Amino acid sequence: MSSPGSQRWLRRGLVAVAVLLVVLGGAVAVLLLHSPGNVSHPNVEFTRPSSTPPPTQAALPAFEWPNYGYNAARTREFDPPSKLGPPFRKGWRFQDFALLEFPPVINGHTLFVLDDDGSAKAIDALNGHKLWETKVGTLAAASPALGIAHGLLYLPILSTNASASKTQAPGHGKLVALSMKTGRVVWSHDVPPGTESSPLAWQNSVYFGDQNGTVYSLDAQTGHVNWTYHASGAVKGGPSLAYGRLYFGDYSGRAYALNPASGHKIWAVNTGGADFGFGSGNFYSTPAVAFGRVYMGSTDGRVYSFAARTGQLAWATGTGAYVYASPAVADLPGIGPTVYEGSYDGYFYAFNAQSGAIRWRHPAGGKISGSATIVGDIVYFSDLAAKNTQGLDARTGRRVFLFPDGAFNPVVADSSTIYLTGYTMLYQMIPKRSTLAAASASSASGRRNSAQTRK
Repeated sequence: MSSPGSQRWLRRGLVAVAVLLVVLGGAVAVLLLHSPGNVSHPNVEFTRPSSTPPPTQAALPAFEWPNYGYNAARTREFDPPSKLGPPFRKGWRFQDFALLEFPPVINGHTLFVLDDDGSAKAIDALNGHKLWETKVGTLAAASPALGIAHGLLYLPILSTNASASKTQAPGHGKLVALSMKTGRVVWSHDVPPGTESSPLAWQNSVYFGDQNGTVYSLDAQTGHVNWTYHASGAVKGGPSLAYGRLYFGDYSGRAYALNPASGHKIWAVNTGGADFGFGSGNFYSTPAVAFGRVYMGSTDGRVYSFAARTGQLAWATGTGAYVYASPAVADLPGIGPTVYEGSYDGYFYAFNAQSGAIRWRHPAGGKISGSATIVGDIVYFSDLAAKNTQGLDARTGRRVFLFPDGAFNPVVADSSTIYLTGYTMLYQMIPKRSTLAAASASSASGRRNSAQTRK
């Protein structure tokens, strides 16, 4: 089975080209045609997360990983309450028998996953047993989102056509809301061109884009349309929410900020030479928003940083090939604010989040299509060519973990366990030190009980 990157027509025929001009707020930044052709304006507004934090989900007793990218700002960083890293031992395995291009979301002890064949499943995170399964389409390529306050799971569907799994062609898609408890369909909204935009559930709205470039806000409980906004190209990445704004990119190479309540445009900026008749790249990437900036990868081979408030270009740094992946961002002691991205050039990069300078790069061994996840001080990514998952020290780029499965988006986690997404298999990965600690505690308890019995 070849990868969706080679199968799906919507990703074919893309040619990475050099960026010439960026038009932002009436000012023009000229990018020289010679290599490396990068731009850096580090003095563009930049803040630490402590001064302007992105929104977070309301605290609930159960653990939540409710969206693709973890939080509404899609930073893809999770700071566990205790050490959660390699070495691991494998716990349960769940064989899906279909491509798992995107990772699950989590509520409490339940994982929710949507495979590429359009089948949604709830999986017990403690033992890997399937709790329910609902077939909602025939082609999908996104993570679901959780509306925990409403008890709903939102699923973006590229197609419900019978032949879609073979042709990989979108059409007659849907956004479907299922009961988290039972998998029963609660409501469904038709999306004729199909959608592979991982939705964002926030308060009483669900946000996502479609193949024709329409961005939707739907009522989270009923599916009724709150508003729509029509972008200049297909919106394939998921929208992100931070600083009171909704951010996304499209396949014309434009980046946007909208008012999430009304859908009114706050700013929209072009990358490449779109305003001058030159080719430009496409944004397949879901934005990550942090430090007063918006970060996205482009198929023109660059990673971009925009001012979240104004859309002004902060930097654009090139890799050697397409950047489909969504960035992961973190501010770790010892390295500072950093953007982590993989490229089709076979390298995994760490960029200075303020200037765009490359802090380090790691040779992955093959092209990287999916997005990274930071858990603690380790950044994980999957290698599409080698079909493996790697973990790097986020400060140095040194490899500390290698697992012989994976292709796209590598891991999610809760406070004690990593869940690794293989090509068709989900794996429970338990830190060995926690196993040893549990065994030690059990042994100590046994000694105490034995002593009490002797008394």
